[in-house]
Amino acid sequence: MRKLGRRKFVKLVGATAAVSAIAAPMIGRAQAQAGKKIVFGGSVPLSGRAAETGLNVHHGYQAAIKFLNEMGGVEIAGEKYTFELRMFDDASDPARATTLIQRQIDEGVDFYLGSFGSNIVLPTAAITERAKKPMVQAGGGSDQIFTQGFKYVFGLFPRATRQFISSVEFFKSINPKPKTFSVIMTNDAFSKTQGEGAIKDCKAGGFDLVESYQLPEQITDVSSVLASVRAKTPDMLICTTHDQNSLLITRQMIASGTNVPLLYQTLGPQLQTYRDTLGKFASAICVQIYWDERAPYKDKFFGTATKFAEYYRRNDQRPLAYHTAGGATCIVLYVHAMQMAKSTKPDAVRDALAALDVETVYGRVKFTPEGDGDAILLGPAIGQVKSGKVELVFPASAKTSDLVYPAPKWTEKS
Repeated sequence: MRKLGRRKFVKLVGATAAVSAIAAPMIGRAQAQAGKKIVFGGSVPLSGRAAETGLNVHHGYQAAIKFLNEMGGVEIAGEKYTFELRMFDDASDPARATTLIQRQIDEGVDFYLGSFGSNIVLPTAAITERAKKPMVQAGGGSDQIFTQGFKYVFGLFPRATRQFISSVEFFKSINPKPKTFSVIMTNDAFSKTQGEGAIKDCKAGGFDLVESYQLPEQITDVSSVLASVRAKTPDMLICTTHDQNSLLITRQMIASGTNVPLLYQTLGPQLQTYRDTLGKFASAICVQIYWDERAPYKDKFFGTATKFAEYYRRNDQRPLAYHTAGGATCIVLYVHAMQMAKSTKPDAVRDALAALDVETVYGRVKFTPEGDGDAILLGPAIGQVKSGKVELVFPASAKTSDLVYPAPKWTEKS
């Protein structure tokens, strides 16, 4: 079965502390146990525009810390270590995030977890890079993160321009095969590069571009764009936008009666909140999926992906999402690297991360020389919303349901 995505889940940790000078709430500090302790620092958006997915990532971090500490910690170079999480709410603000990360560098934190959103991961990774401290993250896929010559940042996703390889193969497999496509992207570090990659790869795959639309990073109205979509009606409308913008586009498509045979959004439909908000109208929308608990991956910590999901649900009320699994996996990869390096020194751990090729409940994880996820091993599968859930429709070896194409019109959904 081809690699769908990743899996790692664990659960909530502990208390909230306050950080004085910036008044930034510190979240999820794991209860320390006796013995040596490894601290993971970083920031994540628990408020602001990116909070919905930021919370998913953070709950994954918390879950892994809780799980590893509950098993008594892990052995590294013959000594037992437990873990502490020092994550701060960056409020979806890059300037705030960089201030918080620099403070942690000054306080001597050696290992970092990423925020959500390339606009935050990029500047914070620049800070950890200068300090020669590793960062493992599941929230930033912009090419800019991986083309700066950074040696200390690692991302679970392929860079944005490489994320459409499997999507084009999916489009080719549809019967009857679509012929035309349009792309809506927003002008941010991730969405724009992914949109440009989608255009290039779809053209190379034999599809004809009808129109591409570049919107501001923060949008409140897309009516003029949708008027153009209605006039030209592509077979596929591809949206390389973040969750909140994808939801806005879909709601305005419903309100304006903008119908296309295939609506494909790289982010948005994977969230239960997105699907709950749209109800029956979410049906038949397609999305990239980087992890599914039904995939057959295993690791030495959680066992199987299914067991990982079960553990998470026993301990956390927040719905399980692939970003949560990715967050948990970041911590497990650190443990693998430390055990491989037989060291907790940042340079040794960095070298071990660069050399990792390991099976996890998130999938087989291997990084490119530039630090992003291998495009084949860590590229997305394709899901489609059915009865409020995301079912896998591609690749064939991973299918849990058949694709509905063309999608019913908004007025025909029930």
